[in-house]
Amino acid sequence: MFVDEVTLKIIAGSGGDGCTAFRREKYVPLGGPYGGNGGDGSNVYFIVDTGLHTLLDLRYQKLIKGEKGENGKGKNQQGKNAEDLYIKVPQGTIVTDLDTGLIIADLKEKDSKALIAKGGRGGRGNTAFKTHENTAPNFSENGEPGEVRNLKIELKLLADVGLVGFPSVGKSTFISKVSRAKPKIAAYHFTTLSPNLGVVKARNGHSFVIADLPGLIEGASQGEGLGDQFLRHIERTKVILHVLDISGSEGRNPIEDYEKINHELEAFNPKLLKRPQVVLANKMDLDGSEENLSLFKQKYPNLKIFQVSAQEGKGLQDVIDYLDTLLEGTQEEALYEEDAFESHVLYTFKKEEPFTITKEDDTYVISGDKIEKLFKMTKFSSEEAAYRFANKLRKMGIDDALEKLGIEEGDMVRILDYYFEYRK
Repeated sequence: MFVDEVTLKIIAGSGGDGCTAFRREKYVPLGGPYGGNGGDGSNVYFIVDTGLHTLLDLRYQKLIKGEKGENGKGKNQQGKNAEDLYIKVPQGTIVTDLDTGLIIADLKEKDSKALIAKGGRGGRGNTAFKTHENTAPNFSENGEPGEVRNLKIELKLLADVGLVGFPSVGKSTFISKVSRAKPKIAAYHFTTLSPNLGVVKARNGHSFVIADLPGLIEGASQGEGLGDQFLRHIERTKVILHVLDISGSEGRNPIEDYEKINHELEAFNPKLLKRPQVVLANKMDLDGSEENLSLFKQKYPNLKIFQVSAQEGKGLQDVIDYLDTLLEGTQEEALYEEDAFESHVLYTFKKEEPFTITKEDDTYVISGDKIEKLFKMTKFSSEEAAYRFANKLRKMGIDDALEKLGIEEGDMVRILDYYFEYRK
């Protein structure tokens, strides 16, 4: 089964918890803190496997979760880092973050891999918090939560030439004649239900890949027929080979067919009409083909047109040789603009608040990635850790912000699903 789009949730591994321990040995007076750090959680990577040609393996996986790092131990023993998780995907896979709409990775290279979700760092043991002022800290950290991603994963096939055209114009017959691809061929529409890739060879020995895409119909870009499922695969191609039933054996006008398909390509992605186009005037062995070809050439005198009969195998090698020459002088266009990708900000010129405060009924709700991460990494079982957490909130300006909003002693404050009573 061919699957080219899935959605799933990725959760990287959380870091292991830090350990609170003390050194107590007979001949080591004032042994001090002795708790080790937790290990890092597993990162989640996507890696290209050229043996895969579909996203079927991911179709029924709604959640992929990395392993948690090992907790720290006494005697300053650091927990073991969790092994990174590698998910195999086909070449040509695009990964988009559904929450931001930005592209995380475009895995179009043969050996490419991408970090999709970063594992959390291990929590620090109490040894790490030793200072001159506090020589025996009695607290440690929980591990940092792993990154959570809601993803859309798309497969856009990598091919040099894309075959487009209405159903039953001979695309499948053409690719079966010029390559070893074996698409289904029958005397009815939509026999091709998934794209077929075929490697073809020119007379000079060069080879390239052609994609036979399921038949488009009018309205394909809005979801009619099968075209909306497979138009995305034409975006990767350098050259568009437009196959026409020049004989009009299906009762359609070849000129209207050509214009309707180009309209659908433009509606889906205007950049597609800037790609080099070659017209394959197929079924030249049938009645009416010469007359229709003459009318087509009058309407489009500047198009490169090849007269072929895919069924009889006539004129096909000349098409392959010409496409090979055309590809040599055609550069691959960028599929997306740079601002469509996630980027790492190296310098920040505007300081953003690390938290927001809203009021729901009589409760003050504090939210923000930084404050929520700090909360999750704090072990409230230790009074010293709770004091450290409160002190950090004060330094971040949360106490001042709450007082400006009119909070009074005894009012309720919520962080995530936890409630606290405000005390000055």
